[in-house]
Amino acid sequence: MQEFLEAIVLGIVQGLTEFLPVSSSGHLEIAKFLLNDDSVGSQSLLMTVVLHFATALSTLFVFRKDIIDILKRVFNSKDSSLPFVLKIILSMIPAAIVGILFEDFIDSLFNQNLTLVAAMLIVTGGLLFVADRAKNTNRNVGYMDALFIGLAQAIAILPGISRSGATISTSVLLGIDRAKSARFSFLMVVPLIFGKMAKDLIEGDFGSNQVDVASLGFGFAAAFLTGLFACTLMIKLVKRSQLKYFSFYCFLVALSVFIYLAL
Repeated sequence: MQEFLEAIVLGIVQGLTEFLPVSSSGHLEIAKFLLNDDSVGSQSLLMTVVLHFATALSTLFVFRKDIIDILKRVFNSKDSSLPFVLKIILSMIPAAIVGILFEDFIDSLFNQNLTLVAAMLIVTGGLLFVADRAKNTNRNVGYMDALFIGLAQAIAILPGISRSGATISTSVLLGIDRAKSARFSFLMVVPLIFGKMAKDLIEGDFGSNQVDVASLGFGFAAAFLTGLFACTLMIKLVKRSQLKYFSFYCFLVALSVFIYLAL
């Protein structure tokens, strides 16, 4: 029963924080630390793959109409979405390069280093606070914009830096429409998630671990359902210019972690 509850908690944390700009990686590190998560930790790679797969599917579900429309238009020479697809690909390049060249270093950061997580949450909070004050426009994402947003996504590999927070804030600060910023931010990460999942499945050593299928199932369901909620909510909040509340939350969590570590 404890394994099921831990899987559900991790699924909820992943589903909510993958889309809300508060850092899913940072919150998962905190959650695992508080749960003293040795049982799930013994199969953490597989659990991570399953949870990310769940949130990727929730993104596809929320944006299913957009994705179908893009695919249809890509093959329509009169009304092509190819430029948008190229911008998505361009935005993926920085994170892909960082992930390949610095994989071992990045993995070493995910060792429940709460000091690093708290420090990066402060960075996330500051970025959200500044972005919330930016003026809204109707501008679309350009090619250089896509590259800069991709750089923000690459930096967000650090635990405590929110991927959605970094990419949406960067988009807004570049003067891009808030709704379009959120849409681009969520769509640009889907190919990377599936690519990372494929890499982990190919290279991962799962044979030595006894897989608890039920726990994985509970974690998947929790992440998928909360992901649907969080993705939809985040789109509405970005439109209403309410990022500052998440910045306050990040500051509060970071302060709480520092106080806890000092005791």
